[in-house]
Amino acid sequence: MHTSLKLTAVATLAALSSLAMAQEQVVKIGHVGPLSGAIAHLGKDNEYGARLAVEELNAKGVSIGGKKVKFELVADDDAADPKQGTAAAQKLVDAKVSGVVGHLNSGTTIPASKIYSDAGIPQISPSATNPKYTRQGFKTTFRLVADDVQLGSLLGRYAVKDLKGKSIAVIDDRTAYGQGVAEEFEKAVKAAGGNLIGHEFTTDKATDFMPILTTLKGKKPDIVFFGGMDAVGGPMLKQMKSLGINAKFMGGDGICTTELIKLAGDALVDGQVVCAEAGGVDGNLKKGMDDFGVKFKKRFNDDVKLYAPYVYDAVNVMVDAMQRAKSSDPAKYLPELAKTTGYKGVTGTISFDAKGDIKNGALTLYTYKGGKRDAIAVVR
Repeated sequence: MHTSLKLTAVATLAALSSLAMAQEQVVKIGHVGPLSGAIAHLGKDNEYGARLAVEELNAKGVSIGGKKVKFELVADDDAADPKQGTAAAQKLVDAKVSGVVGHLNSGTTIPASKIYSDAGIPQISPSATNPKYTRQGFKTTFRLVADDVQLGSLLGRYAVKDLKGKSIAVIDDRTAYGQGVAEEFEKAVKAAGGNLIGHEFTTDKATDFMPILTTLKGKKPDIVFFGGMDAVGGPMLKQMKSLGINAKFMGGDGICTTELIKLAGDALVDGQVVCAEAGGVDGNLKKGMDDFGVKFKKRFNDDVKLYAPYVYDAVNVMVDAMQRAKSSDPAKYLPELAKTTGYKGVTGTISFDAKGDIKNGALTLYTYKGGKRDAIAVVR
């Protein structure tokens, strides 16, 4: 080939390549969770779920409104702290993300939701369970799990009806999540005719529970309910054991993790802990969740801790709405996101109600046996 023709061909290829890149639109999806602090293991689990979804979408090659898109994950750390959570939210708004998956905790999700709402950016929380989140009148808030009203109510009924609790004590960590789930638990215990013998308070940073546990020991509880996270629940179980408190230990999804096994050590007696996790699959959906676990382990060399599958589904639901709207512009795809009905995810069928809550959200009851988490039942 003549040199000038060669150069022309190279120039044409370069022009076509840059044109293809110009046509490939970058769509930013934000993710926020605690990547530092006591529950960083749960935040990392969430981020991995988002990363896996984005990597798969990019490998598959997705078009929105006839244009090829490349998804970019913009991840930030809120350290489970409300102030840091709002700062992270503002950073994502400034970065012009098309949507946000997060935050993990109710205490960070709720204040951040106002910032996303003001900017008109859709937000799907994979794990915040405080009812207030979707009851603020914002059109941008969605959640993929059952809320604390369902979770606390289930556990309260179970404590009285199934565990036959006669003396039920409550401890909460004063966070939006811990306080919320403890209050719903108490309401359900009272409604079921149960006997509440005391309510003590701690924080999500505390390590010494001896004073409150000593107070409760004198009242001889047969069930202790804790509203809080595994990082506090594990050490609390150890201190209960050292004081000779042999009560059943109950809690919500915050303690219902595989990490609790390490955090509680030999204080985790078979069948002593009964907890509920928002979400859960049974029957023919179980295989999809198991397959996800295998894929996740292969990619990150780590097991799913808790909410990674919900984050993975949240990213995919968001992208599905963009494809239906033929646009990644938040104002254009938000109405489609709200209309999501019957989306088949790893975590089950996803449909949103008028508030943005998942319809017919599942809850799974668990206990621990032989150093492993053991499902009791999936209820809706």
